[in-house]
Amino acid sequence: MSLRNQLSELLSDLLPINPKEAVKGTELIRLLRLKLSGEYSDASLRYHFSVMSCDPSSPIAKVEKGQGYYRRGASMPELSRVQGIVSISQRNLDGLDDHNALDQAMLRLNKFRAIVQKYAETKGQFTFEFRESLSKEAPLGNLWKFPEMVMIDWEHGDFSENGLELDPAHLALKQTLGLPPYRLSSVRMRVDTSYDTFREDLFQAMSASLWANGGELYLADSIADENLADQIRRLALHLGIGVTSFGLSAENLDDLPHPSQITNAMDRETEALMSRVNIERISAGESRTHCGWESLEALRRDHPEINQLLAWLGGSLESGIVKPFNTER
Repeated sequence: MSLRNQLSELLSDLLPINPKEAVKGTELIRLLRLKLSGEYSDASLRYHFSVMSCDPSSPIAKVEKGQGYYRRGASMPELSRVQGIVSISQRNLDGLDDHNALDQAMLRLNKFRAIVQKYAETKGQFTFEFRESLSKEAPLGNLWKFPEMVMIDWEHGDFSENGLELDPAHLALKQTLGLPPYRLSSVRMRVDTSYDTFREDLFQAMSASLWANGGELYLADSIADENLADQIRRLALHLGIGVTSFGLSAENLDDLPHPSQITNAMDRETEALMSRVNIERISAGESRTHCGWESLEALRRDHPEINQLLAWLGGSLESGIVKPFNTER
């Protein structure tokens, strides 16, 4: 096996996910020598670290300021990334030949996704991301079936070091009233939208939310064009889709820390990050009392991630404690 292939397999287990806990090159080399097959010089290993840290598909990333390496976080699912980039360029495919611009667009999408995750945390909500269903191998039609993210609101409970501890009396009351124990909001994310793309964005948000309690379209940037905002508002109201902008322009996103740093931000850092966000509710979505069980059942037969979501929710309900979904399970 080549050195690069060995590194790709080994680094994920050796590197920390938090950039603040980055491992310096000397220590990483020491750890790797315990597991590598073959003799490789320090210079060869450092060269591979440098090259692989510039590759978005590799598991190793270099801290932006300072020294050390950490494990690269999962990026935006492939189908969503492609559509998001095309949306950013307003369907000008010729503009996608610039690899630097492409990487920058990818980074902005991932930063926005991390901000949305933190936003959900501040509201006491949990998130589940669809990845396999939106992977490179998945059919394009999945963009109309799955959102990038689902937000789960249990609507009650107390947070402790173990997670969200559910109230058995509250759950029993909901069951008596025939109400679900949680609410699922389907979230489609875009860095921005335009006259050319907003209809597709909204119809996809609606289509991908048929099995949930409601659908949302989250936009990183504000909508400065009042006429565009009005058209979006009218169509969103007609479709029952909520639309929210976060007031984060491309320049604002560029100024944010790396997505992994956002994801691992502590309480005080999260508060500072959220102070950069300017939430504007453009349209309120319709909320259904019950999930679309027919749509959900149809998806369950062909898409394992739906079963992962339901198994996590069911297990949380059974144990009475909700913890963040483990992406490595």
